[in-house]
Amino acid sequence: MNNLENIVSLCKRRGFIFPGSDVYGGMAGTWDFGPLGVMLKRNIMNEWWKYFVDSRDNMYGIDAAILMNPRTWVASGHTATFADPLVECKECKSRFRADKIANGISESVTTEEFLATHTKCPVCGKENWGPIRKFNMMFKTHVGAVDDDTSVAYLRPETAQGIFTNYKNVIDTIYPNLPFGLAQQGKAFRNEISPRDFILRDRECGQMEIEYFIAPNAWEENFEKLLSDNHYFLEEIMGLPKEKLHDYEVPEQDRAHYSKRTVDLMFDYPNGEEELMGLAYRTDFDLQNIARESGKSMEYRDKVTNETFVPHVIEPSIGVERLFLAVLSSAYTEEDTDGDKRIVLKLPENLAPYKFCVSPLLKNKPELVAKAKEVYDQLRAKYTFVTWDDSGNIGKRYRKQDEIGTPKCIVIDFDTLEDDTVTVRDRDTTEQIRVSIAEL
Repeated sequence: MNNLENIVSLCKRRGFIFPGSDVYGGMAGTWDFGPLGVMLKRNIMNEWWKYFVDSRDNMYGIDAAILMNPRTWVASGHTATFADPLVECKECKSRFRADKIANGISESVTTEEFLATHTKCPVCGKENWGPIRKFNMMFKTHVGAVDDDTSVAYLRPETAQGIFTNYKNVIDTIYPNLPFGLAQQGKAFRNEISPRDFILRDRECGQMEIEYFIAPNAWEENFEKLLSDNHYFLEEIMGLPKEKLHDYEVPEQDRAHYSKRTVDLMFDYPNGEEELMGLAYRTDFDLQNIARESGKSMEYRDKVTNETFVPHVIEPSIGVERLFLAVLSSAYTEEDTDGDKRIVLKLPENLAPYKFCVSPLLKNKPELVAKAKEVYDQLRAKYTFVTWDDSGNIGKRYRKQDEIGTPKCIVIDFDTLEDDTVTVRDRDTTEQIRVSIAEL
């Protein structure tokens, strides 16, 4: 059965994801990616970059600092508005995000609206709540040797502002034609009130974001094009089932303070429908705020018409961990064959950590091991992501490779020594065929 507990178990058992600081008892809302998790994560991020940046003439990458001048967050509105509704149980003192424990309410919920839901505390079961307070989710730190209000800085809660603050640098150096996009991948930090659901809601996460700069009158056509592009990426390149993706037109009262239109792409995770990514029309909100706070012009001069204006922006933003979990949960399969359960990660081949696993039929036969090493070296030189396995019997090796998503297993046996052919076993069908080494 495809449920979150099974996926979490697989992740730890096979080295995809471990609880953060596990040896010390862990730390809520943090997760560490193991050897296989890093490979899958990098493949996901590389495919995103290849599709949205490398394959396009009008997309450019940047990599901004995590620590930024605190005026950044004043101008963006985060200092004043980046807050969640926090509610505390008066009985057990547990704290929760109000809109996540009560049904039918939004982030803008009032105390009266929350109390009217008669929600019971998930910890103690009592219904005795304090008033809702706004809890700012930015992590605060101090920069330099002095620990006072003059040294306050924040870990960035989003990667977007690093793009906006570099907009003028890009215009002044490469002066791209409109429309153009600036893309960034990097860490963001949010002091979640109650991190939950594995890597779906955590305090440290990866983001992949684009700020797409456009002429103000061209936002609608560009919005629809980017929405279509993201569907193609998720469905065709990430392999997510179309029936599990849903467009949600976010109503005005629930949109971020900067957005004139937002469509959230929702995904059917094992624990229910949750946001996978968002597409927001930010207008010129950010650039105008930067101009006001910095005193520097954010205008763009059109190369053809010579007209000057502040560009508007459309932002596709996706969380790396959320996409990772969507890919993993889509690929996770349990098959029952004559009472024997087989767990398979049916990952798309472009995402699988290893493309091939090479094995000698018997590890105590030097001639088989030598030939298998020769095949392994050839494949590794060509495909890089190739693994070796000679532990246990061949059936156990197949099961292990099925669980980590390796598409093809290659076995060197005694026939190989005679005719230079190997057995190639397919992960999804379990079918086996003989193929010459030269064809690999």
